[in-house]
Amino acid sequence: MKEFMMIFIGANYQEIGLSPEELQNRTGKWFAWGDKMKEQGILKGGEALLPKSKRVAGPQRVISDGPFVESKELIGGYYTVTANDFDEVVKIAEDYPDYDLGGTVEIREIVRFDR
Repeated sequence: MKEFMMIFIGANYQEIGLSPEELQNRTGKWFAWGDKMKEQGILKGGEALLPKSKRVAGPQRVISDGPFVESKELIGGYYTVTANDFDEVVKIAEDYPDYDLGGTVEIREIVRFDR
């Protein structure tokens, strides 16, 4: 089995004005999705990310404040999962809770280096 990172790109819930009830409903969908993957033994970890960030870049170590995406989208979190290939992860991503808000799941294979 390989490990993959599912990176969640979407709208900032606060900026799009979800009501407390909508936010609670959406959070419930996230927990249900995560619980489903835990029960299947494929979820290895993950976290939600706050929109505030800093970036350090280049030889001069220029520091800038984020979010950095030009649109209203941001990286809101990630999960790491085990699967045989990308196709399996695409199937896992079918239940991503934020597709209805225009969200995106970027899937990347994790590289393990031998030492």
